Amino acid sequence: MQGELIRVDQSRSPQERLRPERLRTDCPVLLSERLVMRAPHEEDIDALSHLANNAKVATMVSRMPHPYTANDAADFVRRTKNGEIGKCVYAITKAENGAFMGCCGVEPHADGRTVEIGYWLGEPYWNQGYTTEACHALVDMVFRTRENVDQIDARCRVMNIASRRVIQKCGFQFQGSGLAASLALGSNVPVEWYRLDRKTWMSLRSWGSL
Repeated sequence: MQGELIRVDQSRSPQERLRPERLRTDCPVLLSERLVMRAPHEEDIDALSHLANNAKVATMVSRMPHPYTANDAADFVRRTKNGEIGKCVYAITKAENGAFMGCCGVEPHADGRTVEIGYWLGEPYWNQGYTTEACHALVDMVFRTRENVDQIDARCRVMNIASRRVIQKCGFQFQGSGLAASLALGSNVPVEWYRLDRKTWMSLRSWGSL
C-alpha cells in the first residue's frame, strides 16, 4: 500500500530528485545518514495524506486536523511554498529511495533569539531512530546557520513518551508544563516544554554522549 502511494522516480538518486528551488540558503536541504530533508512538494501529497490521516499522529501534534484528507495535504504543500507555515518546513524522506516519512519544521519566536521545532513521523516509521536523526539534523542546522538564535524550544504532550525521549536524546532540558491547543481534539491538552541553548549544543554537538 505504501509503495503505491509514493510516486518516486527510482532511476535517480535522492540528490538528483531535489528540485533547484529546494536548495534555499535560509532553509538548506539537510542530509543525514539515512534521511534527506527538503521542502514538501506536490509529489508528497498522496503519502502525506495517507500517513497524516491517523489519530495516533494527529492527536500528538497541535495543528493537524483529523480526519486528514488529500485536500488538507495539498493545502499544506501550498502554504509551505508561500511561507505561511513557520520559517522552515521540511519533508522527511528516506535517502535510499525518496519515500516520504513525515515532516518537521522551525518557527521563530518574536524575541528573535528563540525558535521552536516541531515534528511528526508516519506510524510505519516509528521506533527506528528516524525522528531522533531528523531532529539532530534540524537542531544542527539552526545553530550553525542562525547566529542570532540562542535557544531552541520543543514541546510534547505529557502522555507522548516517545516524543519526550527524542527531545531528551537531543539534549533538551525540561522547563515546565502547561496547556496547548490541539486542532484534532478541539481542546487544550497538557504539554511539557523543553529547551536547548547554544552552549549546551556546542558541548554535545558530536551527539556521541546522548
